[in-house]
Amino acid sequence: MSLPHENALRASRKVLSALVVINVVYGLAIAGLLTWSFLNKDWVMTALGVRPALERESMVRGMRLVAFIGILAVPLVHVVLTRVLDIVDTVRAGNPFIRDNARRMQTIAWTLLVMQVMSVLIGIVAARTRSEVQQLDINWSFSITPWIAVLLLFVLARVFEHGARMRADLEGTV
Repeated sequence: MSLPHENALRASRKVLSALVVINVVYGLAIAGLLTWSFLNKDWVMTALGVRPALERESMVRGMRLVAFIGILAVPLVHVVLTRVLDIVDTVRAGNPFIRDNARRMQTIAWTLLVMQVMSVLIGIVAARTRSEVQQLDINWSFSITPWIAVLLLFVLARVFEHGARMRADLEGTV
């Protein structure tokens, strides 16, 4: 069956598949940078624009912590992207209201919630990390929008679960 938005779904699948690869590359790059920061701290810090100072070690610790949190986010992003890919595939197949999609949305919601907490941790690290001449500036700010999106995903998971139940009931009566 050809869906009216088949091209959009096909494009979505390609973009999501590319993002899975980009996410892995990002994780490897950050892991490499973090590793290199232990091998050649001065070079990495200079390359990242951290000016020499007596308290440079505070900046180094803060930047390493932010990098570590970034690396922890890679598998979480992978979970989100692969679940969305699976949902797109069920939509393309014409069968989106299934319990698996409800579970996928629930997993995405929990994963994004964890990622939001990690984002707040990064903001705290950035605010507390400074040397005598410089503060860690990662341009972090709190936004309510992602938290609302997490809540909406929890609600949508329930909607899909209810839709899957209704569909199963309907198929049972036919």
